[in-house]
Amino acid sequence: MVAERPIRRPERDAILQSLAAGVVPRRGLQHVQVGRADEIRAILGDFDRIAAGGAAIRFLIGEYGSGKTFFIHLLRSAAHEKNLVTMHADLTPDRRLHATGGQARALYSELARNVSTRTNPEGGAMAGIVERFISAALQDARNSGTTVDSVIEDRLQSLTEMVGGYEFAEVIGAYWRGHDRGETDLKEAAIRWLRGEYATRTDARRDLAVRTIVDDASVYDHLKILARFVLLSGYAGLVIAFDELVNIYKMSNTQARTSNYEQILRILNDNLQGTVEHMGVLMAGTPEFLTDTRRGLYSYEALQTRLAENAFAASGLKDLSGPVVRLGSLTPEELYVLLTKLRHVQAAGDSSAYLIDDTGLQAFMTHCGRRVGDAYFRTPRNTVKAFVNLLAILEQNPGVTWTALLEGVSVESDGGDADGASLSQDDDSDELTSFRL
Repeated sequence: MVAERPIRRPERDAILQSLAAGVVPRRGLQHVQVGRADEIRAILGDFDRIAAGGAAIRFLIGEYGSGKTFFIHLLRSAAHEKNLVTMHADLTPDRRLHATGGQARALYSELARNVSTRTNPEGGAMAGIVERFISAALQDARNSGTTVDSVIEDRLQSLTEMVGGYEFAEVIGAYWRGHDRGETDLKEAAIRWLRGEYATRTDARRDLAVRTIVDDASVYDHLKILARFVLLSGYAGLVIAFDELVNIYKMSNTQARTSNYEQILRILNDNLQGTVEHMGVLMAGTPEFLTDTRRGLYSYEALQTRLAENAFAASGLKDLSGPVVRLGSLTPEELYVLLTKLRHVQAAGDSSAYLIDDTGLQAFMTHCGRRVGDAYFRTPRNTVKAFVNLLAILEQNPGVTWTALLEGVSVESDGGDADGASLSQDDDSDELTSFRL
């Protein structure tokens, strides 16, 4: 039974609108989370290791609609609770891990725009992280009786040993000068550089007196610098999440695809061998992206050997010690709990306002099972969309009952009246997607 807990209307609307569109809500994930307990526990252990100075990498593998993006957003919230900074971005044809035409820098810029902390979970936290570093330097300078410039120089000394670290330290110094002198333009230029928004070295040299910028070749080096910088700013480490890696799998150019896999191998080796500290990486993709020996990660032998799964983890047995995490199907019980939570959200936490009773939930699940089979457990996205749309119809049409809607769908699916209520299907997955009147 869902606990009686009010849900604010704006949060309730944001959750339902996102789920109806088939996307992950930006907030309120705790209201609809079910299952994945073992996987969450394993990755929380990774976060503890990152905070203690280690590193971790996970490949989150699941079918389309299985909840990979939701899982990443949930893990980001958990990382914030452990004082970790997060960055996240989707890979697209214009955003890649490796490129020569600006696509890698575009990926870095997207990551940098989505920098998040516990106090800025929606992104845009880069300036706040730098401000926190400057504030700590000011306090140290007061306590030690030295200048802020010398404190900043000392604190950033470790960065200058890294590739691109000297320029990074120079940009932080420029931000401090802008802060000290009240020069907003200089501060904004520094943040632009940190976000990878400078396209030419000429512009960066003019605005900040530095000769390098974040470019395609230096993206991963700058991510490693950021991992160390957030530590200097008082955070426990950095977690970087890459979603939609299937877009690498879809690349038609074999050399470009291989170059991206080589970059993944570099990141994997650094994390597994402990050559980076206070950094974690999450990569989400489909089973084909992982196991296809012609185009997937398994087509690159070095990756296949490192990502090969435990042969003994069969017959329902799990092994979450390796880098690959398979997001398994929801059980019928977990899906039922999910539906009760969605019903609770729609009613804004008021059980007296439920639009469908427990019998209706069971009937909906039975209907899904009859129409789609077990697929609706493996990929719950479209089932969730269908249920949210069902609730929307019930809310906006007080005279309609859930029994009539489900019966109307059954009639139409059997060739009945096309003007009745219907449940359409997704062309790609043959799963339930939406109610319409």
